[in-house]
Amino acid sequence: MKNITITRMTDDDVAEIAELEKKCFAVPWSEKSFHDEMQNKLAVYFVAKDNGKCIGYAGFWNVSGEGDITNVAVLPEYRKNGIGSMLISEMIKTAITLKLELLTLEVRKSNIAAQGLYKKYGFDIIGERKRYYSDNGEDAWIMTKSFEPCEE
Repeated sequence: MKNITITRMTDDDVAEIAELEKKCFAVPWSEKSFHDEMQNKLAVYFVAKDNGKCIGYAGFWNVSGEGDITNVAVLPEYRKNGIGSMLISEMIKTAITLKLELLTLEVRKSNIAAQGLYKKYGFDIIGERKRYYSDNGEDAWIMTKSFEPCEE
């Protein structure tokens, strides 16, 4: 996995990301949703590429000093190769640069692999959302990583 790059997502990535989304989620976002996100001033998205091919993405909304992670996705055939870690790490670095107080997300209670990844990066379970997922009514854990305030 030496040719993997992480860059900010652009409109040029949207069509490929929308196709990736269909392979990763039961209720995928539409291509239009991603185009809308590229125009959303609160949205911060990254894309992982292998020799120019989109293989994963992740992003968050920067709202009032907090980062709300919307999605983290890696193509099935690229999982367990550190791509998710690279994306999470990039979001954390960006959150620190933006002086955010925290990053937060929801994750399926059944998605033990994702929970492990988030715990590795210092996310803690702080609560739950009952029947959060519309496809099957599964509950979600709320996981949050807080950042220490920076001294000026």
